[in-house]
This record gives sequence, structure tokens and C-alpha cells, in this order.
Amino acid sequence: MTMLKPISVGPVTIDAGVILAPMTGVTDLPFRRVVKRYGAGLTVSEMIASQAMIRETRQSLQKAAWDPSEEPVSLQLAGCAPYEMAEAAKLNEQRGAAIIDINMGCPVKKVVNGDAGSALMRDLKLAASIIEATVKAVKLPVTLKMRMGWCHDSLNAPELARIAEGLGVRMITVHGRTRNQMYKGSADWGFVRRVKQATNLPVIVNGDICSIEDARTALSQSGADGVMIGRGAYGKPWLLGQVIADLGPGGRKPDPSLDEQLDVILEQYDAMQSLYGVQTGVNLARKHIGWYTKGLTGSAEFRNRVNTQDDPRVVVAMLRDFYSPWLAKSAA
Repeated sequence: MTMLKPISVGPVTIDAGVILAPMTGVTDLPFRRVVKRYGAGLTVSEMIASQAMIRETRQSLQKAAWDPSEEPVSLQLAGCAPYEMAEAAKLNEQRGAAIIDINMGCPVKKVVNGDAGSALMRDLKLAASIIEATVKAVKLPVTLKMRMGWCHDSLNAPELARIAEGLGVRMITVHGRTRNQMYKGSADWGFVRRVKQATNLPVIVNGDICSIEDARTALSQSGADGVMIGRGAYGKPWLLGQVIADLGPGGRKPDPSLDEQLDVILEQYDAMQSLYGVQTGVNLARKHIGWYTKGLTGSAEFRNRVNTQDDPRVVVAMLRDFYSPWLAKSAA
């Protein structure tokens, strides 16, 4: 029986090893706030480019904002220059972050072409200098997220984990795919055991964890200390809390009622407009509405209609109308 234990990341304790993955354009403040309320051991910010952080661009500050309810909070930085990563880490330390996470896992072309993200797994010398500079720049614990390697001919995650441990990193997360796989195929949770065996650090397994059963299997195959959930939380911010309850003394937690789910959507919708401004907020919320409503009768047709609406009041009225048949049933 797999049971979750608290994880020590330097002086920071994560009460339960179920962590929300950093996902650009998804794990913003309004979404993380809801995930944390339903229960998550740790939330991680969207990936922030170190250069943008130093310039304190409006977008980087939006990504670096968090709610006190999330604390301790982990801020993820990406970059390819040791000095910039160190400076960005210092800025976030001053702003009150609890953990700095280094991204060496992002497979997206725009990031990789700038020699950041998973491109660093092709250049362990540069990867090491970035880790060293970041660790030395702050008193906070530094963690590292990576993939298995650049491609299947170069599965060097265990080697990078040993280097990172030697340089003072305090926890490692491994997504069980190579960079070249992007998000295709399925994550290899068993491979993560090789990273766990290569280091004494806490190791977190990531990739394709979309249910309680997935979390259980990923932990047993990898021997990891915890799981990181990304796309599995789309439209299900309560999933992390359900995993914690099921793998702990809490027992199985049902999904929230549809009344409660509607309240969550409306709260997040409102918060996104406050954070980004009405127009951008409405546009960015569309994918979330799609994820929340998926699987309900008539949801595809509803999404097609609601995605053409720019007026948030109309969208709210459409959401209430869409959910009303189920709400009446649950009230009865």
C-alpha cells in the first residue's frame, strides 16, 4: 500500500507529495488558488523566463504573483544564462518565494531554441553552471525539473540528478518522457526509479498522472517520494486533494457537486478578469470552461457557442443556463 509522507525540501516541508505541475497559460494564480483550496502539497508557478523576470515585465510579474493561501510557494524559472538565472532567483527571494524551481524539462520549440528548458539536457556543463549560480544566489532551497533526457539515445536524467545533488539542489522532478517525445506516447514511470537510485534527494514522478489509480501506479513503478500532476488537473482542480486523501488516512473523496463545480468556474472566471483585464481574461478562460464542462451532455455544442462570446456577463448567463438542468436535479 503506497502512503504519502511529508517531504523535506531544505527548511521547507511539503505536507503531502502531491504537487501541481507548472503549466504555461494554465497554472496561473486563479487556477492555483482553487487547486490549493481543494488540497495540494505544493503549487508551482507558471514557468517564468529569467530575462523577463529581471526586466520585471508585466507578464512576468503576473506569473510571479501568488496568494498567501498557497504558501509555501515554488516559483519556476527558465533560462540559459547562469547570471540571469541567479538574478531572477534573487528577485523572487526578495518577493517572498519559498522555493526556486529550475526548468530543464520544457520541450517547447520557442524555449528549446533559446537553449533553455530541456535543451539543457544536451549540455550538462551549461546545466551545471546554471544550477550552481542559482543555488549560490539564494538562501532558499532550489529544486530541479527535468525529462528522462533529450532523446532515447541519451537518457541522462540519472547523471544530471547526481550533478544537481552535488551542487546543492534539494528535490528533483522527472517527467517520464524525452524531449523528442514532447507529449506523445506514454510516460515511463519505471524509468524514474533509475533517477531515484542515483540520488539521495526526494524524487517526484510526473507525466500522464490523470487519476488516483495513475498516482498509485506511478509511485509504485518509480519508487518516487511523490507525484506531480499537470494535465490531469485540467477542469479537475480537486484531483490533487482526492489523491492526497486516497493515499493517506482520509479515504476516497467524491467529486464536488455540480453546484459547487459551477461556483468554482464562476469564481475562477471572475478572478481571471481581475488579473488580466476583461478581454484577455475572457479569452484565456475559454479553455478552462471547455475542460470543466467536458463530458456533460451537450458540452461540445455549448463550448462552440460560448467561445464566440466576448461579453463576460453573457458567458456567465450561458454557464448558469447550461448547468441549470443538473442543479435542479441535485436540489430535488
